[in-house]
Amino acid sequence: MAILAELKDPRVRDVTVTYVEVSGDLRHAKVHVSVMGETTKQELTLRGLRSAAGFLQARLAKRIEARYTPRLEFVLDQGVKKSIEISQILDRVLPSRDAVSESPPEATEAEQDTS
Repeated sequence: MAILAELKDPRVRDVTVTYVEVSGDLRHAKVHVSVMGETTKQELTLRGLRSAAGFLQARLAKRIEARYTPRLEFVLDQGVKKSIEISQILDRVLPSRDAVSESPPEATEAEQDTS
């Protein structure tokens, strides 16, 4: 899309469009983006995208055949960041697979009664 290929704003780097919500009347589109980096970089990138919204809408108007061109609203998607944080938490609290596979299986009560 035009974000990567045609946008020359140096603030807009490392952007991934995760999904787009389009209203039923096709007049509004909420573009969810993920930005790699710290919070300040993410906010700076979001400001760059918002300032380029008019340019991107014009590019979109040339590519689609619709009565109206959706008004673009950019929103920071925290889903990727949150899934990484959850994965890190799970790695800390759950035993590793190596530790689980090395420990001998415990005998069940039924197996102990028959011995």
